[in-house]
Parts: sequence; C-alpha cells; structure tokens
Amino acid sequence: INVILIPAGKFDYDLVVIGGGSGGLACSKEAAQLGQRVAVLDYVEPSLKGTKWGLGGTCVNVGCIPKKLMHQAALLGTAVKDARKYGWQIPESLSHDWSTMAEAVQNHVKSLNWDVALECAGFLTGIGLDTTVMVRSIALRGFDQQMSGLVTDYMEAYGTKFSWKCTPKSIEKLPSGLLRVTWMDLNTKEEHQDTFNSVLWAVGRASETKTLNLEKVGVEINKETGKIIVATDEATSVPNIFAIGDIAEGRPELTPTAIKAGKLLARRLVGHSTELMNYDNVATTVFTPLEYGCVGLSEEEAERRHGKDQIEVYHAFYKPLEFTVAERDATQCYIKVYYKYGDQRVLGMHFTGPNAGEVTQGFSLGFQCGLTYEHLRNTVGIHPTCAEELIKLNITKRSGLDATVTGC
Repeated sequence: INVILIPAGKFDYDLVVIGGGSGGLACSKEAAQLGQRVAVLDYVEPSLKGTKWGLGGTCVNVGCIPKKLMHQAALLGTAVKDARKYGWQIPESLSHDWSTMAEAVQNHVKSLNWDVALECAGFLTGIGLDTTVMVRSIALRGFDQQMSGLVTDYMEAYGTKFSWKCTPKSIEKLPSGLLRVTWMDLNTKEEHQDTFNSVLWAVGRASETKTLNLEKVGVEINKETGKIIVATDEATSVPNIFAIGDIAEGRPELTPTAIKAGKLLARRLVGHSTELMNYDNVATTVFTPLEYGCVGLSEEEAERRHGKDQIEVYHAFYKPLEFTVAERDATQCYIKVYYKYGDQRVLGMHFTGPNAGEVTQGFSLGFQCGLTYEHLRNTVGIHPTCAEELIKLNITKRSGLDATVTGC
C-alpha cells in the first residue's frame, strides 16, 4: 500500500492513496473524516483463471476473513464429533458441502467490499479432505519453533499429512483431470510422485511495486523483496510519499498494524498528531486446528538478544476442560512466558489451545503497560478457563520439573 501526499491548493486532492487494502482504506477514511480531499486508486491483477475482487485487499478478500470463516467450518465439524460424547444423538454419517460454505463466505466478503499454508491445510482436513502439506524447510518461519512443532504435531494427529524437507519439481495435469506432482526429498535426494485433485501454492506474496515505476521518482526499493524502504514515520526516500502496510520493508504483514499505521499517518499529515506507530509487541494468532497465539519475542530471539542465562522461562502443559468429556488429546496444549532477570518484564508469551486469539488479545494489552511476571502472579483468574493457566504458571524450564497441570 503506497500513500502519496500531494500539497494542498495545487491539485484536486490533498491525499492520493494507491492501494485499497486495509491500511490504504483506513488512512483514506481517517483523512476524509479530518476534512481532507482524498482519492483511492485500487486494481487487482486477475489470476490465470480470471479471479479478481473488490476493495479490501488481501485480508478481506483472500486472507483473514475467509480463512477464519472456513476455520470455523472445520471447528464445527470437530464440535459435532465432540457433541456425541456430551449426549447429543447425531448420525454417524455426516458430510460437508463445499459449495454451500463457499457461497456463504463469498457473500459475506462481498458485503465487506463496500463497507498462509498450515491454516488452509487445517480447515481442509477439518471438513474431511485428504490434505498434505509440503514443507521446504521449517513450518511457521519467524515464529517460536517449539510452538511451531506443537502446532504441526497436533495437525498430524488431527489427520493432516506432512512431507518434510521437500521441494516440488513438476506438476502434470492428467487426462482424468488429476494433478500428478513430482517432488524431491532434500534429505535423501530421492524423487517421489503422487496425484491430487488440487494444488495450493502457499509460499508467500510478492510485492506489486514494479508497475508503479517508483524508481523513476527516486523511491528506494529493496531489490530482493520489492518492498519500499521506510523511516519510523512511514516516510520514503522522496518527500510527500509514504508507505504503510505489507508493502513497507520490515513491517509485520498484519491487517491491524496496517490499519493503525494508516490512521496515525493520516492524523500526522493533517497536523492533528505527532504519534508514531509502535510496531513492538504486536500480538497475532495462527488459526490452525489447535490455535496458536503469541505476543512479544520468540524464545530463540529472546535468547539471542539477552543470552540464555539471562532469561527465565515458565511453562505448562494443560488440558482444556472442553477436551475432557470429549476425550480429546491435549498433548500439544501448552503455554510459556519468559522474562529477563532484573525487572522481570515479560519478553514473550505463547499459547496453543482453544480461542488462542481471544486469549492473546487480552494479555497483549499488558505488554503495552509493562507487564511483569509479578503482575501475572498477582492476577486472579477466571475459573474454569484456559486463559487462567497463564496466571498460574510456576514451573520453570530450568528446573526440569514436570510442567503438566493437575487438578483445578
């Protein structure tokens, strides 16, 4: 999303926003409410099959919103299975109708137009499809790798298949319409083949900056990523041109950060504020079958910055009450919190379990207020909830003691 400011009084608009995604729309709406004359320019390059969409960018159209709705569809399938344990008389044979779900999701997305790989694999497995994930190196790059392992372990137990350390070599469409995929195992250097109905590329997104010819006006671009180099105030190398959202180098590719940054930029541009976007301790959640929420540093990054001997890690394996009667495996339901010796300020918080997004969102507020381990220990929990396990943490990794929660 590129935001271009044009000096008032000389042109038709005070602000021209290129890109109608979350950040661009947030910035344009905020500026308009502050009395500015604003134009938004948006264009979606159709896919090879002609797919395109309206305003809203990735999140609304092909990202967060449809992903979460399809994740909910998979959760409902699991809930139906659990319901039998709770006494509901449900037929053994149940099936999912993709067309019905797709139409409902698309209708909701269209209503919003006018106001990445484990998640997809998880909900596809959840609605009964035979799903395989091919992993080139590691899962959930950039996230805490202990937590990543718990997520993929749960998914494997849930029914998702994984081909680890593999890269695709070719995809051939057979007369039957099936797709024959050939890939190489990077460990053994052996080739393998299998057939699939569909192949989904979940290898990330490329920046759409080439067609804007930004170099012509001197905007500095990272040649490798195609992203725009920005300062702390979102300014580019050219006066009056700013960049926010996923297109900005080094920024989290998250809708809420783009929205917040867009609003703050609009306020600064009109002189109503000098507040800058704080990109530290932004919470996020991965909506896999076992949800994973986190805020702050990964354990690996905390150790890199402060030294392994300078941080204390508290952790726990717990069993959600919802899992008990349903006899669901809770092996991967896990929490960890760590702080740096001295002021005990929490550096990172990680949670796998039901409703991870709701849990993490609440605790992320504490990070903005200087959350410490003592603050957690002095908080009275809500019982019975999964979130209360965070304020009951009392076993350190260093101790080597069993961190399994027992009783209430």
